[in-house]
Amino acid sequence: MTAFTEIADRVHVLRYPVLDVNVTLVLGDHAALVVDTLSTEAQAYELAGAIRAVTRKPLTIVNTHHHFDHCFGNATLADPGTPIWAHELAAAHLRDEGGKWQREWYEQCRDTEPVLADGLAEVTIRAPDQVVHREAALDLGERRVLLRYLGRGHTDADLVVLVPDADVVLAGDLVEESGPPDFGDAYPLEWPETLAALAHQLGPATVVVPGHGAPVDRSFVQDQHAALTRLDWLIRDGHADGAPARAVAAHSPFGADVSLVAVKRGYAELSGRA
Repeated sequence: MTAFTEIADRVHVLRYPVLDVNVTLVLGDHAALVVDTLSTEAQAYELAGAIRAVTRKPLTIVNTHHHFDHCFGNATLADPGTPIWAHELAAAHLRDEGGKWQREWYEQCRDTEPVLADGLAEVTIRAPDQVVHREAALDLGERRVLLRYLGRGHTDADLVVLVPDADVVLAGDLVEESGPPDFGDAYPLEWPETLAALAHQLGPATVVVPGHGAPVDRSFVQDQHAALTRLDWLIRDGHADGAPARAVAAHSPFGADVSLVAVKRGYAELSGRA
């Protein structure tokens, strides 16, 4: 199991090799905050061991959004009384549609990641029980952590976690370092504005933990915002000109195959079909 690495004062990140997904552990005087919980029961058991190697403090959990690699470990990691926070839409998705998405993600992973797929099929989904509309503050004991919803982007329910006294921001999949953005459930015409709102809150030395990959800085977020903005305008111009989605995707800064999904979703929104 990969261990946690301290990237700032009492802020530890574990970069899990399967899907290169990040889990962050934030320590206060009286409690510890775990941001995201991995994909399967087996992964979550590993994660629990890594957490206990760092702290024995009671846990609070935050899910940055409702995709399996960030929250399907909830039921394994959380005790019955452990609070689990998420945006209100993410909580509703997991509560009302978790089983449907579990089957869909199993099908998507079955051929390429069979071990992961088997774990997804067996997992018990536990939806968050504490929800954020726009903002919430958590007290970990002499340490305040902020949960903020800045708008739609990677999903309709992306939550950003700020640790002000350490100048660290946990961005979830609104920011990606180890690969291009994932547009499967995304809002490509709104993502740039949401990322601009995030960038506005970053200082010159802020450390940003992406959903996947190595921690980044403000300039990386600004560059990703610029690329998403370019894709946004490609979609709008292509739709206005009646251009085929594949032709528009070919000009995307993220590559044609990845961006074709974004173009189709953007076209559907502009046509009133989203």
